Amino acid sequence: MPELPDILVYLDALRHHVMRTRLNDVVVRGPSVLRSVDPPLDAFGGRVLTNVSRIGKRIVLHFGGEAALVIHLMIAGRLLWREDRARPAGRNYLAAFHFENGTLMLTEAGTKHRATLTAVSSAEELQRLSRGGIDLLTCTCEELTERLRSENRTLKRALTDPRLIDGVGNAYSDEIMHAAQLSPFFHTGDMSEEQIAALHDAAAMVLNEWARRLHEQFDGGRRFPGRGQITAFRDGFAVHGRLGKPCPRCNSPVQRIVYAENEMNYCAKCQTGGRVLADRSLSRLLRDDWPKTIEELEERA
Repeated sequence: MPELPDILVYLDALRHHVMRTRLNDVVVRGPSVLRSVDPPLDAFGGRVLTNVSRIGKRIVLHFGGEAALVIHLMIAGRLLWREDRARPAGRNYLAAFHFENGTLMLTEAGTKHRATLTAVSSAEELQRLSRGGIDLLTCTCEELTERLRSENRTLKRALTDPRLIDGVGNAYSDEIMHAAQLSPFFHTGDMSEEQIAALHDAAAMVLNEWARRLHEQFDGGRRFPGRGQITAFRDGFAVHGRLGKPCPRCNSPVQRIVYAENEMNYCAKCQTGGRVLADRSLSRLLRDDWPKTIEELEERA
């Protein structure tokens, strides 16, 4: 799922490619992507894009006044740029935004199409799309403390809950928890002020660092991200997607837990006191043979 640093890359690219440019029309391939009927998409034809912004992981295209088109990429949605009038052909192409200088394509890999496009005509409609999470790049430590203690959740769930935290998903939550040296299963109601402060600092460091790296990679938006370039698995990540590879801090092998459609990556030595957390599927299968510590795991390697 594109997360905050990825969304910032898209905003940079949109500002460079289509800001102050007229939108001729929008072609939607199937009804599943469109989540509104009023205003109709035809109402945006001939309008000039005046600004781009975000609400959490949603990308907002502003067309003067309070009219806007809101794109939510969900898990597998991506944006592509074509310097011609392209149509959404093929099952992975959901919509085409035809600007006067090219086409912004909304695509989504896989068969479960979850990406959405919503048209709004007022600030109130736009605000209703917000899930209410705070922004880790701008929030104070006190604001983060209030959110974390509002519900007693595991830290992983809290960081990826858009009602609590804005713009963070599976990948960057792993990176933030590793940087803060906190267990993903730590309960937020039990966190000390010092632990929350470490989490606050780690979140700002990780998100700002990756926003900077991606900004440089795509030349400040001059290069529009291509296929496979907005991804949850990046060279340079500390733990996410690095199962079995050495932790950059302590050199221990990175561990992983898979659940539903997500995965959680962590370093046992840095984050859980050396304890290997039980993967539900594997631990149920192996029972007593499941290693309980990093030392047991290393002995069996």
